[in-house]
Amino acid sequence: MRGIAFDRFGGSDVLTLRDDLPEPPVGPDTVLVRTHAAGVNPVDVGIREGNLAGLFPHHFPIVPGWDLAGTVEAVGPAVVDLAPGDEVFGYLRRDDVQWGTAAELVPAPQRCVAPKPESLSFAEAGALPLAGLTAYQALTEALDVGEGDRVLVHRAAGGVGFFAVQIAVALGAHVVGTASPRSHGFLRDAGAAEVLDYSAGPVSEQLSAPVDAVLDLNGGDALADAPEQVRDVSRIASVVDPAVNAMGGRYVFVRPERHDLEELGRMADAGQLRVAIARAFPLERTAEAHDLVAGGHVRGKVVVTLR
Repeated sequence: MRGIAFDRFGGSDVLTLRDDLPEPPVGPDTVLVRTHAAGVNPVDVGIREGNLAGLFPHHFPIVPGWDLAGTVEAVGPAVVDLAPGDEVFGYLRRDDVQWGTAAELVPAPQRCVAPKPESLSFAEAGALPLAGLTAYQALTEALDVGEGDRVLVHRAAGGVGFFAVQIAVALGAHVVGTASPRSHGFLRDAGAAEVLDYSAGPVSEQLSAPVDAVLDLNGGDALADAPEQVRDVSRIASVVDPAVNAMGGRYVFVRPERHDLEELGRMADAGQLRVAIARAFPLERTAEAHDLVAGGHVRGKVVVTLR
């Protein structure tokens, strides 16, 4: 089987294109997916560098990637709602790290995949799951965002932030986003009512009024300033810094959830959610995709395509 793999932790140079990877097993509740596109996320870089080695069992060689879109190749005997030929997308965080998405065939627990939104290409669908689920779960569960809320999204032009702006707007919120000046128009097109320059001083001093909820995608100084931005500190959520718990807010670590994937698909097909592809790379240039993501300041999503 063809795919990208690494057999030791390190920089992007450890990623190699291989034609001899073993075909993955298909368990009773597993969907085997032929990959068309795999999103690349900061966590993929962290895994490759060994930063999650103490959190999940790792088994070399490791195929990187947790995002995918593709076509069902086979299903286990306990899978009743998907069949070969179905188009799916998913967030494939398993209980261990080994079978990632940058390969021709990927074993996916059925809880991790859902029907691909019809309105999205495979590349767009492959870039959506991890970042889209992160934004959706933070906004709907940790922050309980609803009609009329003023919601502040930090780093709003990035992968998670761009989806968070659109999802919050779909939930009826008035969205304030932070970004560099070059991305202000990008965020207004996504539905942000106000856009602030994070480099122009503390955001709390730039707000015209306090907000009802804060989604922190920066950590550090941005998180430290958050209590000054929000009316109720219990409505601060961070996806990057667990220190938010000590403030009375909530740390969010995204989980696979088919219902939430289906809701993202519904929003996409309803025209409420679009995917911005910053760059698409062929499989053999996965290392370049990792380097681009590791450099930060990517506006939108980076994806690797296999077909």
